[in-house]
Amino acid sequence: MKSFNIPDHYRSHIISPLKELRRKRDKLKRDFTPTTLDFGPVRFLIARHFGFCYGVENAIEIAYKAIAENTGKRIFLLSEMIHNPDVNRDLQERGVRFIMETSGKQIIPWEDLRSDDVVVIPAFGTTIEIQQKLTDIGLNVEQYDTTCPFVEKVWNKATQIGQKEYTVVVHGKPSHEETRATFSHSKESAPTVVVKDMAQARRLATYLTGESTKEQFYIEFDGQFSPGFDPERDLQRIGVVNQTTMLASDTQQIADFLKTVMIRHHRLMPEEIDNRFANTRDTLCYATNDNQDSTYALLAYPADFTIVAGGYNSSNTLHIVELCEEKLPTYFIETEQKILSRDLIRHFNIPLKQEVVTENFLPDKKPVTVLLTCGASCPDAVVEGILLKIVSFFDDARPIDEVMAEVTQQFAA
Repeated sequence: MKSFNIPDHYRSHIISPLKELRRKRDKLKRDFTPTTLDFGPVRFLIARHFGFCYGVENAIEIAYKAIAENTGKRIFLLSEMIHNPDVNRDLQERGVRFIMETSGKQIIPWEDLRSDDVVVIPAFGTTIEIQQKLTDIGLNVEQYDTTCPFVEKVWNKATQIGQKEYTVVVHGKPSHEETRATFSHSKESAPTVVVKDMAQARRLATYLTGESTKEQFYIEFDGQFSPGFDPERDLQRIGVVNQTTMLASDTQQIADFLKTVMIRHHRLMPEEIDNRFANTRDTLCYATNDNQDSTYALLAYPADFTIVAGGYNSSNTLHIVELCEEKLPTYFIETEQKILSRDLIRHFNIPLKQEVVTENFLPDKKPVTVLLTCGASCPDAVVEGILLKIVSFFDDARPIDEVMAEVTQQFAA
């Protein structure tokens, strides 16, 4: 796999070497067991796969390259590079400005941009309409385009099945940058509709079978379908693609459900299924799959609580948190700074959509077992900071060098 040039301050002297040890030991990614760091009074079980994925590292490398190559020029990002506050803050401190909020709300008017400016396309990609705006200004949209290759793979699949006269069903959050970009590219080749979850997929099925009316569809899916979409005509042949940061299992469940509905409604024989339902399984992001499988494997071990690190607006991280919350007390934090003391932790509450403070999060017992993971846009350095902050609360903890030597010997054997 390609090696990227990532700034050292995102690396970790603990986490990065551990990931490399596991990679060398398990090149085919068949072992999802967590890595154990045993400090005595506290021990950590760290997920097999987590942190910067291929698309994120690619985006970061290109963004910092744009800064290095354009001294004295104005440099803009369409919106957040990735959904991680540390990365975006660092870019802003280096003079990079955001044109839009992640919601799409404009911060800097298009007319303020000049043809000699530099614009970086974020990892989520962007819409065809925005690409055209930038081109009309005279900007080079390809020079620093950090769109994730796996997002582009989804776009290409949507185009391919659209050319075969399938309608594209996008599983994603309608307001998310990536979903907006995928929708924009897909609608150029095919009628397209977005479903945000299984509940909406079930509702879409009622239009596929004719149980609900066309008029109801236009109200219920307002803002989520392409111009001229006709549910009576356009739901005869479908294929499901996804926002790559959604849970792969959720996308597959939606695809399997709609496929079953199609088979029953049209009374299809096995050899006839492809006439109504396109095979799009290969669009599921490998990193999302690996992180999800690693989380399930991590949760199979007994522990006192889980810490998940990442940006609060990171879709893939939110899904990891939701998986963990089903099993254990889970604290979703951006950095170690949210661990206020041995007794207090400030963490994000997903239902409330705000930070809350929890007391006595560290149980009064020994040993304390912590499950630790993070989202695909979280630097290794953040995970290291969290680990060391918790270890610092235990005066009798074993030295980090001793623990690392033990783990290195284990995986080198």
